[in-house]
Amino acid sequence: MPKEGHFINRSNWLRAAVLGANDGIVSSASLLVGVSAAGMAQGNVLLTGLAGLTAGALSMAAGEYVSVSAQADVEKADLERERVALIEDPDYELSELAEGLENRGVESDLALEVAAQMTDHDALGAHAREELGMFGLAGQADPLQAAGASALAFALGGGLPLLAAVLAPAGARGLTIALVALLALVLLGAGGAQLGGAPKRPAIRRVVFWGGLAMAVTAGVGHLFGAIG
Repeated sequence: MPKEGHFINRSNWLRAAVLGANDGIVSSASLLVGVSAAGMAQGNVLLTGLAGLTAGALSMAAGEYVSVSAQADVEKADLERERVALIEDPDYELSELAEGLENRGVESDLALEVAAQMTDHDALGAHAREELGMFGLAGQADPLQAAGASALAFALGGGLPLLAAVLAPAGARGLTIALVALLALVLLGAGGAQLGGAPKRPAIRRVVFWGGLAMAVTAGVGHLFGAIG
């Protein structure tokens, strides 16, 4: 293992946080840019943004909790199947574990010896790691952690475009919101990559591209309906 360690243990909450922050920035900014382009009054723009921020954060929390709970249910069910199999057919499970080690480059006799030692130490834990890719019997899915991280990140991310809408002059509201959102996306891409130990430029490019595209399309729709109105 590298001296600085690995970052895969952050994947559950980091994925939820980056998703929530990105969705908060993009959806709030796109909504605010769209209604501003349609010519909506300042008070109505802010009310729309606040409603979108509240609904979005709660929706993200609920969505993450439900989806990650489903993942946790699958993990628990697979662990229970392994538990039963170890009781009903331990010889087969031992040979299966040894075969998995052998497929990873361990010699046949040694693989069987190692599998036996792993089984004696923690049979279910060994099968959870080797067969299911799970590190720890509780699995990797944590619904509350994902829901909390996503909702908080959405609120923080979505609050930036809303703050820009509050402070921006009426004649440049849409442009100000878009610029603040793009800057926030740059920081999000760089920060997420830093926390995950990944390259920053690709992360920044993809969040800025898709966020900018979403705002551009929504602004176009707003202009269209504003002209019609």
